[in-house]
Amino acid sequence: MDSSVADLTNIRENTLKQTVLGQLCGTDQRFRDRYEILRILGRGGFGVTFLARDLGLPGQPLSVIKQLCPKVSDPAALQRARQRFQQEAKTLAKLGSHAQIPLLLDYFELDGEFYLIQEFVRGATLSKEVRRNGPFSEAKVKAFLQEILPLLQYVHNHHVIHRDIKPPNIIRCQDDNRLVLIDFGAVKERIVQAGESTTRNATTQFVGTVGFAPPEQLASRPVYSSDIYALGMTCLYLLSGKSPLEFDYELVSGEIRWKDQVNVSSPMESMLAKMLKASPKERFQSANQALKFLGLEPHFDQLLDCLNDVKSRPISKTELELGPLDSSGYVPPLVRQALEIREWRAKLKARQVRQQRRHDITSSDKF
Repeated sequence: MDSSVADLTNIRENTLKQTVLGQLCGTDQRFRDRYEILRILGRGGFGVTFLARDLGLPGQPLSVIKQLCPKVSDPAALQRARQRFQQEAKTLAKLGSHAQIPLLLDYFELDGEFYLIQEFVRGATLSKEVRRNGPFSEAKVKAFLQEILPLLQYVHNHHVIHRDIKPPNIIRCQDDNRLVLIDFGAVKERIVQAGESTTRNATTQFVGTVGFAPPEQLASRPVYSSDIYALGMTCLYLLSGKSPLEFDYELVSGEIRWKDQVNVSSPMESMLAKMLKASPKERFQSANQALKFLGLEPHFDQLLDCLNDVKSRPISKTELELGPLDSSGYVPPLVRQALEIREWRAKLKARQVRQQRRHDITSSDKF
């Protein structure tokens, strides 16, 4: 047997022995006299997830049970964890009213451990989709962003940072092909924070996935644009089939080296570059900003032509360099976008010239 398969088997067996739900798996006993535990779905640093059948509802639908295990023993810390769990669970319940977020069916505490019951979404994760069918085309990634960015803005509008956006946490529903975002890290982080005063190493515990999470999230200081970064890393995976840890990084800036690993248009390259900035201040500050940028891309040529065709008021060199077009310093959005496009085109043209020169040199050496 392959060692990795054997390790996974051992982990599952240990989980079944160590958890209440695991001990019920495959037996005739029911969890809370209602749920038939079918199998384990996954395990992380903060808990374990099981697939169950809800025998208390008509049709006995499948559901997902997430058992969160707070690593606290102090009564005060446990009480804080309890309060924060309830607060975050209520927020997840509100988010679940969206068609692209699993519905939260129930939440409760039992013997110092916390449980979330959510609807089961039939389908395959984007990571499985890439493994089966290969990397996405640029057009398919754009369609993905057009669908997921409004959902991300909806989440942020509810003052929630997902904290763990990645291909395994995005499911394409087999019933209607919609994308569904799962496994919010908010509840996990709140439980971790609850034990900070009593757990000496609490500052080293981080919610998210190494590689997809940006630098500030690794330091336990996530912001809304942290999700933008993770979404950008997800795009790189979809385009290349490579995990984040397979890319190199700039030692000084911390920027990821990815441009020679994917083949995309200049506007798409610029968008991904902004999503993947190491500094959160340099990224898109909202999902809506990124969505607007994506929406302008088909009109980039027209925008540039608009700038070039301005006859009534010529734009001076100083204005092009400094930006402001009036005494107040205001730059009209159309002009601002056109200026940015002109800069990108200049860079693209310079790069093409360099490539042509290298080609000419190589060709001359052959003779």
